[in-house]
Amino acid sequence: MPTLNERAWRLCDAIVSDAELLGVAVSTLDCGTRLIDCGVKASGGIETGRRLAEVCMSGSADVNVVDCDPALLRGPAIRVQTSQPVAACMASQYAGWEIKGEKFFAMGSGPMRAAAGREELFDHIGNRERPDVCVGVLETGTLPPDAVCVDIASKCGVAPDRLTLLVARTASAAGTLQIVARSIETALHKLHVLEFDLARVESASGTAPLPPVAADDMAAIGLTNDAILYGGAVDLTVRGNDATLKEIGPRVPSSSSPDFGRPFGEIFARYEHDFYRIDPMLFSPAVVRLRNVDTGNTFSFGQIAPEVLAESFAKK
Repeated sequence: MPTLNERAWRLCDAIVSDAELLGVAVSTLDCGTRLIDCGVKASGGIETGRRLAEVCMSGSADVNVVDCDPALLRGPAIRVQTSQPVAACMASQYAGWEIKGEKFFAMGSGPMRAAAGREELFDHIGNRERPDVCVGVLETGTLPPDAVCVDIASKCGVAPDRLTLLVARTASAAGTLQIVARSIETALHKLHVLEFDLARVESASGTAPLPPVAADDMAAIGLTNDAILYGGAVDLTVRGNDATLKEIGPRVPSSSSPDFGRPFGEIFARYEHDFYRIDPMLFSPAVVRLRNVDTGNTFSFGQIAPEVLAESFAKK
């Protein structure tokens, strides 16, 4: 069975084959690392973002552009479905790696995290791997230099020429879409923080509205967060007893946080743009439904907030 990184590498090869159609720019650094610019200097687009999101989840999830619930907004939404939610979202998609270099910073996601295995999260979920190739996704406004790529490759245990990095800034069509495709990931991460056993989650689907592309990265951070916090809805198929679901459920959606209720950009400014001062309980979908296949019962928690979403998207 191919590793997460090997699955993602095949998706990257397909993107390279369609580079002109997708509006991406492919290059090879002196160190041998392959860069796929999906939204830094390259134009990218909706389909680019959809395929970027699938790479983020190592091909372990389906990502589709659908119509948004008209009760929420008119326009497109991003729907994600997976039968391997922990591998796809937590071992791969979660942006758990801060990439730093001289005058360079990026949030790193993708299956390269499973190869590096540096985060404590992997002690809980497993999924560490030693692949022959590695793939990562960088959220940043600049392309990584050789030194950064060499460092990433070293930490992943591969040669630099066996590393592929896809790069997009937040304020790009591809970057915006791949972040909005994280509705399931935010729900799972919240459950992990609440010490819920993620092995109980068998499958998942999630939908969140796709905001307009913002004028700059700071504004894009606000729009993409609001899409999930106030418009995201996630269904998790789980096993086990109902009592634990009833107990933990009210704490999972974003409405469990006292910071819920205003656009994220406003909240971020209130805390002087310091993520770590924001209540971590805010970062989850607006609605989370837990469907227990052992009992046949479904429990729904949270609420969408179309008025907050409309206010946020109007400020693009």
